[in-house]
Amino acid sequence: MPKLRGEAFWRETLRSAHYVVAPMVDQSELAWRLLSRRHGAQLCYTPMLHAQVFLRDANYRRENLYGEACAEDRPLIVQFCANDPEVFVQAALLAQDYCDAIDLNLGCPQMIAKRGHYGAFLQEEWDLLQRMILLANEKLSVPITCKIRVFPEIAKTVKYAQMLEKAGCQLLTVHGRTKEQKGPLAGVASWEHIQAVRKAVSIPVFANGNIQCLRDVEECIRKTGVHGVMSAEGNLHNPALFEGRNPLVWEMAEEYLEIVQKHPCPLSYVRAHLFKLWHHTLQVYQQLRDELAKVKTLEGIVDVNRELKLRCQEEIANQKEGEKPKEGLPFFHWICQPYIRPGPKERCKENGTSESDKCVRGKRALEEEEDGNSELLSKNKQKKKLRNPNKSFDPSLKPKYAKCDQCGNPKGNKCVFNMCRGCCKKRAFKETADCPGHGLLFKTKYEKSLSWQSSQRVIQNPEISRRGDVAAGEAAVLQEDGDS
Repeated sequence: MPKLRGEAFWRETLRSAHYVVAPMVDQSELAWRLLSRRHGAQLCYTPMLHAQVFLRDANYRRENLYGEACAEDRPLIVQFCANDPEVFVQAALLAQDYCDAIDLNLGCPQMIAKRGHYGAFLQEEWDLLQRMILLANEKLSVPITCKIRVFPEIAKTVKYAQMLEKAGCQLLTVHGRTKEQKGPLAGVASWEHIQAVRKAVSIPVFANGNIQCLRDVEECIRKTGVHGVMSAEGNLHNPALFEGRNPLVWEMAEEYLEIVQKHPCPLSYVRAHLFKLWHHTLQVYQQLRDELAKVKTLEGIVDVNRELKLRCQEEIANQKEGEKPKEGLPFFHWICQPYIRPGPKERCKENGTSESDKCVRGKRALEEEEDGNSELLSKNKQKKKLRNPNKSFDPSLKPKYAKCDQCGNPKGNKCVFNMCRGCCKKRAFKETADCPGHGLLFKTKYEKSLSWQSSQRVIQNPEISRRGDVAAGEAAVLQEDGDS
């Protein structure tokens, strides 16, 4: 049976899905997808998977896709990040039997994507992208889709989308922000770009950006004409977003934790979800925020969730008639609702600093800062600084290491070959040599093995040993006769 394409693929395989849960690193795992589907989501994506790791690591495949089969979790699209056509297609071939389509991530704007050369940092390499999609479209038995970010220019964005469609993309998700718009610099997504793409291509288009409630979904579809709307942040803070409800936070948290007990996932995922769900409440109960950050077991997370619920119920019981939500929230903090990410100016005010202090710098820009000024360090580096006040992140102060003669990695200080351990091991094995500096004793072990084999032959053949003793005795007699 030939694979469906374009509109037919969206209508029949994806069941005309309008409400879509975005691919989110470590956050759109099976348990969260099932919770979202129970509350209105019609299509889900897996977390972004690294094609190279998926291809070589069986455990990674099992943990992220090959686990317990779940009929509820369909339709499902598996998303990969990749920058090599062969690697991408080989990974997709291993995944295609477990999903309804394969998505190529061309939208991740984070620093890790820049370092790994994937996501939105491939958007200028049209020739490479064409080759990746053409090969995938030819080899895979399921359709290939793409998720992109826009260029500042609408015309270039349209040409980009048309190129992907021509290469074989069967569905396009457009995040209406550029790759520079992230963190506190995210700003508003451009639905104008999305509308232009929708009019310029014949394949189905999903919109992503500015979705905080069901009313936003409906308005986005009306203004842009897209087939469906994808949500990430909005879904994380309110998994019932597509139902048009704002439930009590503990209802969603308890339901999610019950699903996790049936479909386990790493504790870090669970903790991150509760931080999102309880975001506004944890601003009120800072002590419980710290407890949630430190807890080491699922049972411990359940206990923290129960305590948050009791605190909120007690607050509700003591609530005065006519009392309104604080901190400018549309609802009381124990109700699922959007979190509006503060912009640079608001973040400056929160931190008590001014724009002259370069508070407009984004989170990832801070991570790239390498000097010792703790105000300009990432949170992780600040924690390291607290543990070791003398630690410096200035690259000029880092010790310089002699390089391996073979590969350029730091060499072992006591290596007899002036190599790193990996290269030393290969050479020592090839030459049956020892390197005490790296603890490699191929020569010594080989000699011991020969000695042991020799002793075993003597034990197994005592006649040889006896003849050897007789011969030695005769030689001694002859020697004595000669001396006399």
